[in-house]
Amino acid sequence: MWQGWTVGILGLWGIIAPFVIKTKSGNMWNDIIIGIIVAVVGFMMIKDHAWQGWTAGILGIWWIIAGFIPSLTTGAGNMWNDIIVGIIVAIAGFMALGKGSSATS
Repeated sequence: MWQGWTVGILGLWGIIAPFVIKTKSGNMWNDIIIGIIVAVVGFMMIKDHAWQGWTAGILGIWWIIAGFIPSLTTGAGNMWNDIIVGIIVAIAGFMALGKGSSATS
């Protein structure tokens, strides 16, 4: 399931990105914590459980919102990273719902 791999890899990027982009402390911890949760949920999504798609989608939306919070962003690069990664994670998470709802647990 490509959505699980996509979300998992973007979660890993969320953990690494604050060190590459040089973010503020608040955004660094936000990205690391959300990145860990998204990576774990993403790699678990490979098993087709709907709750993982919901979790990834909601965390993707949070990542988009966090890009607009002034106290969490450090420049345009960090803001766009959060927004773009959030959009992809949300789309992949919610797209996984269609696959997970047709499978039996």
